[in-house]
Amino acid sequence: MARTVLVVTALEDVTADWVVAALNERGVPVVRVDPADIGLRLAFGFRMGSGEAAWRGLLRTESREVDLREIQPVYWRRPTAYRDRFARLPRQQRRFAAAEARHGLDGVLRSLRSARYVNHPAAVARAEFKPGQLQQFVELGLRVPASLVTNDVAAAREFARARRSVVCKTFRGLPPGEDGRAGAIWTQRVHPDDFDDSLSVTAHLFQAEVPKAGDVRVTVVGRRVFAQRITAPRGALDWRCGVWDDLVHSPVTVPSVVETALHRYLAASGLVFGCFDFALTGDGSSPDDWWAIECNPNGQWGWLPDAFAITEAFADILSTEGSSSS
Repeated sequence: MARTVLVVTALEDVTADWVVAALNERGVPVVRVDPADIGLRLAFGFRMGSGEAAWRGLLRTESREVDLREIQPVYWRRPTAYRDRFARLPRQQRRFAAAEARHGLDGVLRSLRSARYVNHPAAVARAEFKPGQLQQFVELGLRVPASLVTNDVAAAREFARARRSVVCKTFRGLPPGEDGRAGAIWTQRVHPDDFDDSLSVTAHLFQAEVPKAGDVRVTVVGRRVFAQRITAPRGALDWRCGVWDDLVHSPVTVPSVVETALHRYLAASGLVFGCFDFALTGDGSSPDDWWAIECNPNGQWGWLPDAFAITEAFADILSTEGSSSS
């Protein structure tokens, strides 16, 4: 039976476009699907009975059809949320239809026994919590900034006053507003005198500021590691908030002990791929120069200078037998 790569993502996903193109060049069969197309553009019939240990049946898009038994690797990127698909329904119907689709269609697509996931959405969901990431980094011997998670103004003031400089970060990105437009809250320096009782409304992450010389984005795909040092003009605290064309990228070698820790991190998290962010002090030649900030288990990498090589690494892992995540 044919061996097909299933790509689960939204229609507008340039990163997935590159990987699909690379697979096509290799002659690897690919079916791309957005589960939120459920309806006339996406149909399925999955069956299982006594004595059968796996779901079987067909998944049909407007242009392709695939037997579940053909699916081996699954590249799970960024599918559209079901709530968007059912947005025009009344509230109760919208929530019901979205939940049924998620537990039914997603429930099958997340349970393909013979498939390798890059990455499995359940593993991604477990790995997205920054407090757990920081804890794992320390357990693996990586350096992390002194950190405080709190909604208590007294605890925040005590933490900030005990350190030369403290920054505040969000745990997640700013969601779209009522107009549908997304925003961002960048990492920023804070002063204890600015804290007030409004801090109690939700959780905050405070960290001691690392006196960094630059930042590093490390992209790990299977056993392959790609690292780019990022230098922002005028030493910006958060390189994401400036003009990206002004950023200077240069390849950097990851110390072997740090690289080993990253592979161990992914293995322990059930992940095949991850984007790690580090603050770098010194020239990066010593492991002590590397301060682990976070890992995005479904991060973007298309903007990096080595995006072509990363694309090929994804095509390699999806078209050959290799590491798995489930």
